[in-house]
Amino acid sequence: MKTSSSTLSRALLAAFGLATAVDLISLLAGAELGHQIAKPLLMPLLAAYAVTRGAPRPLTAALLLGWGGDVFLLSDADWAFLVGMGSFAAGHVCYLVLFGRRRTSPALGALYAAVLVGTVVLLWPDLPADLRVPVAGYSLLLTAMAYRASARGLLAGVGGALFLLSDTLIATGVAEWPQLPAPDFWVMLTYIAAQYLLPAGALHAMYGERRTTV
Repeated sequence: MKTSSSTLSRALLAAFGLATAVDLISLLAGAELGHQIAKPLLMPLLAAYAVTRGAPRPLTAALLLGWGGDVFLLSDADWAFLVGMGSFAAGHVCYLVLFGRRRTSPALGALYAAVLVGTVVLLWPDLPADLRVPVAGYSLLLTAMAYRASARGLLAGVGGALFLLSDTLIATGVAEWPQLPAPDFWVMLTYIAAQYLLPAGALHAMYGERRTTV
């Protein structure tokens, strides 16, 4: 049974890696169809992989809610953006439940608070009026998740920081700030890395190296 489970885990992780490669290469090449096909596959594959590694329900739910956000954000409609943001917000709540109340660095908390306030203040004038409050509320929840992720160790902490960076890149796009070349590539690169590192770090903290690597 252990060998079978390990084989399935490796297959799922390889499929996730393949979907990641297709998505990122498609974004660099401007192949929108490849992105539309690959992006919705990412989180279900990662969630399935996490389940084979013993993921608790809040972790699985967070990844699947991320999948919901991914799907809705494929649309350019304002309502889809809000629904997608709501799905991600629910995922952050699940991550917060997973991380629990373990002690984290007060200095890191102060740093994240400063980043939150500075980002919201700078973005506020350039955001569409109907998105200002939702984006600010979402940013508060996201920042709390990123900060609390450090309670599960370095991997999860880096994952939380990358998630914050990814969504900040999205917000600057919504605010119509100048963007990096191929902005969607950088958004997805940081997002995919974040969504991999968060469960990897959490599972490592829960079960140790033997259960979280292949």
